[in-house]
This record gives sequence, C-alpha cells and structure tokens, in this order.
Amino acid sequence: MYELFIALRHLTSRRRQTIFSVLAVGLAVMLLVWSQAMMVGFTDEMYSKTVDRMAHVTVEPQEDEDYIHLYRKLTEDIRGIDGVVGVSPVLAGPATFEYKDKNKNVVMQGIQVDAHDSVLHINDDIVEGSFRDLEVSSNSVVVGDALAEKLDVEIGDTIDASFPEANPAALKVVGIYDSGTPLDETLAITSKSTAQGFLDVSNVVSSILVRVDDRERAQAISEEIDAMGYPASGWKETNPEIIQTLKLEGTSNSIILSLIVIIASFGIVSTLFMVVMEKTKEIGMLMAMGVPRRSIMMIFVMESGILGLLGAVLGVALGAGLAIRMGSYDYGMEVMAGISSIPFVVRVQDAVIIVLFTFLLNLIAGIYPASRASKLNPVEAIGRE
Repeated sequence: MYELFIALRHLTSRRRQTIFSVLAVGLAVMLLVWSQAMMVGFTDEMYSKTVDRMAHVTVEPQEDEDYIHLYRKLTEDIRGIDGVVGVSPVLAGPATFEYKDKNKNVVMQGIQVDAHDSVLHINDDIVEGSFRDLEVSSNSVVVGDALAEKLDVEIGDTIDASFPEANPAALKVVGIYDSGTPLDETLAITSKSTAQGFLDVSNVVSSILVRVDDRERAQAISEEIDAMGYPASGWKETNPEIIQTLKLEGTSNSIILSLIVIIASFGIVSTLFMVVMEKTKEIGMLMAMGVPRRSIMMIFVMESGILGLLGAVLGVALGAGLAIRMGSYDYGMEVMAGISSIPFVVRVQDAVIIVLFTFLLNLIAGIYPASRASKLNPVEAIGRE
C-alpha cells in the first residue's frame, strides 16, 4: 500500500515536528487517563463511604399511616425476594438528649441488633464499647462520636432522654460509633424494646431498611416491594445528591480534558499544513504520474491518524503508569463523607475508549489539510520553487 509508505516517509523526514506532535497529544492523553483513573477511584470511594453505609431500599408506612403494623410478615416477605441480603425493621422517633448542662435533639432508632447490622454494618464502625450490649443491657444506647463529643459523654455515662408525649428514660451509653457521615451527630441507636417504651407504642415500626447484593438492583427490588402495597424507595431516590455530584464531577472533568486533547490535535493539523507546503512540488509530481487525488488525500489522513495513534498509545502508557505508581491521592484532610484519600483505578475499557477517541479525532482533524493537498493543481505545484 504505497499511500502508507509515503505517509511514513513524510513523517520520518520531519522527525522533530513528528516527535513534538506525538508528545503534545501524548501529554494531553496522559492527563485524560490520569484524571479518569482518579474519577473512577473517587466514584468507588464515594459509593464505599456513602451508598455502602446506608440502606439500599427504605420501606415506609402506607399512606395516612404513621407506622407499619404488620411488619413481621412484611419483613419475611421482603427477605424472600431474590437479591435481598439484609432486612431491618426500625422504630424511630425524635428525642432530646441531656447530659449535665448540655442537650441535643436527635433521632432515636430502635432496632434488632443482628438484623440492623446485616443492613448497615454498624458493628464495623464501633470505636468504643459494644454494639451487641444493646441486646443485654436494658435502657442502653449507642451514639455517634460527634454526638458523644457534643454531649461530652463517655462509655458508662447515663443520658436523660425526653420529648413531648414520650416517656422520659435514662439511657446508659454502651457504645460509640464513627461512620464518617453527618449522622454521627444526630443518630442514636437503641434496642427496639427501649424505643417502644420511650415512644409508648408496641408491635409497630416506622420503616424497614433493606440491603441488596447489588446496589444497582435497588430500584427493581423497591418496585417489587411497592407491589406488596407498601411504598419503597431505592437509594438513588432517597439520596439524589450523590448521583448529581458524581454526574457533575464526571461531566466537567470529561469536557475540560477532552478540550485539552482537541487543542493538542490542532498541533497535528498545523504540522500537516507545514508538510503540505513543503511537499507541494512532490504532490504535484505524484499527480502528474497518475496518482489520484483520492490517494493524495489518503496519504495525509494516514499521517494524521498515525500521529494521533502514537500520541494516544504513549499517553495511555504514561497516564496509566503514573496512576498505578501513585496508588492513591491523599488530601490530608476529610473532603467529603469521610473521604480523605482517593485511589487511582485504571480500567482497560477506559484506556481503549481514550485511544479510539484520540485516533478518530485526529483522523477527522487531518481531513482539512488532506483535502487542501488533494486539490492542488499539479502544473502549478510542480512549477513552485
């Protein structure tokens, strides 16, 4: 294929310009790969610190009802749904906690320890005391580390809980947890029997929390529960800000870095124009020898594609190598939802897409200078000095 041979000769005859063009695209692609690896790592970390620490599906009382009354049967029915790995009936209500001269309004959750841990893995977040002591100690409570700091309480201290129309209670602190979320300051966990006594209700729950084996199936499973007659919402409905944050970050990141690649591609266009100007006489001679204009155009499109492909491969190699070497980026402080460091995750499909995108972009960018070369008048081209 003589077009490819001539394209390679043109590129090798201008080594310096060729190297600079490849480096320009390579550096732009390197930034794109490095940033994409960070974005994937950020997304995974965001899910780990938020979605994996919350209920994937939340079931609420029927319309005009304050509580779910037949929750035991409903709980068993939900457990029978394929993909459900944890179900926790919860009785929640507002309370005011007071210790010495300090007080704080909180949400008190009455739970069954094993069932709740199967959904939210609270036991993994315990930093002091024991989560399971809720089962063996009556009128006991587990609080977040931020709430414990606000009230200045420690393990063994007794908090006075009260609220209008509720039965006052003295709750012993048996555990302190740290989930790395704002709930650490507002959520207190106690046994369901303690919550029933405080709220003066029995045999009811205010919600049922569900964990599924694949968070992306949460919406489908919530629809199955809806069909049972109880309103259910997947985590994407109850926490839309997470999706919006990730979409905004991803979109702005892709736009900025794609513009960098496009700008770098203009360097290749400039190089091709210079080649056309320098090789005008040779182009005229090729046309005089019977080489069709279509082949002339093909030569310069190939040159653009080769430069883009070499730059893309170099950039992917550099970007992936940099991301793998860095491993993770540590901010040195918490920036969001307990996130202080972001791992770099390099995915093969991302590398392939970036290479194809850059290659096609440079092919398209090379069409204009290639078209200019193919439209040269052979007589005038040969006559130029």
